[in-house]
Amino acid sequence: MTDATIIEAREGEARFGDYVALLKPRVMSLVVFTALAGLLVAPASIHPMIGFSAILFIAIGAGASGALNMWWDADIDAVMRRTSKRPVPAGRVGADEALAIGIALSGMSVVMLALATNLVAAGLLAFTIFFYAVIYTMWLKRWTPQNIVIGGAAGAFPPVIGWAAATGSVSVEAWLMFALIFMWTPPHFWALALFMKSDYDDAGVPMLTVTHGRKATRAHILIYTAILAPAALALGLTSIGGPVYLAVAILMNGWMLIGAARIWRRDEAVAETDKYAVEKSFFRFSLYYLFAHFAALLADAALRSGGIV
Repeated sequence: MTDATIIEAREGEARFGDYVALLKPRVMSLVVFTALAGLLVAPASIHPMIGFSAILFIAIGAGASGALNMWWDADIDAVMRRTSKRPVPAGRVGADEALAIGIALSGMSVVMLALATNLVAAGLLAFTIFFYAVIYTMWLKRWTPQNIVIGGAAGAFPPVIGWAAATGSVSVEAWLMFALIFMWTPPHFWALALFMKSDYDDAGVPMLTVTHGRKATRAHILIYTAILAPAALALGLTSIGGPVYLAVAILMNGWMLIGAARIWRRDEAVAETDKYAVEKSFFRFSLYYLFAHFAALLADAALRSGGIV
């Protein structure tokens, strides 16, 4: 829970930007993009206004999750350099206010998505918010080094929700999009943990770097990247795959594996000397990796709709 003494010591007047930051707009942008991809590649037509509404309410649900996360994690956010300036630990938005916003937006997003599309999509959105805010934030994050592995499911659901909004059901293609994000999440965040150094240790978060050490974390990045590659390629062999996606998947996964191998071979003293340049490069590339895969799915969908493939 939040540490009232920390919060009160940093109180300040909230601005509009603080409420935007409360919703974690960077995370929301990834949610919106992958949900939109899931909706557009689905084998069903959807009215543009309904599609827009679906993505809007999924985005609001993601923002609600972010607000609930910041409410609960304000105490550990306050001692981590990466998160100390967030609106709740910095005292610009009160903890009770963040909780109220998170709950209100959660309820509104689920109800409105049900009205705009269907109960399957709304149910998946409700489960995603619950999973991120309760299962991951309140339980897994502070309990197990597998926090980001299991918790990654929350970030993997948006394309499934988008698919369900368009079709009213979920198929193997949707679950493979889920698998792509799910397997991508651990190496992405473990690379971040490597160059954030003592942040997670200071906050008492049992990240893999803290519980098992950096050498084990580097090995885990390589293992999960090796598992990620076939999951990514498998998606290209389904009805929503195509030549663009397969080409992108082969290139991006090859480069991702090379980067993971470089991290695995790293000596910690060398990494410290060059300020974790390899780890930072891998982390940045992993962001482009996910965007490229979903953009390729959209490109193949456009080619199919134009009768080209």
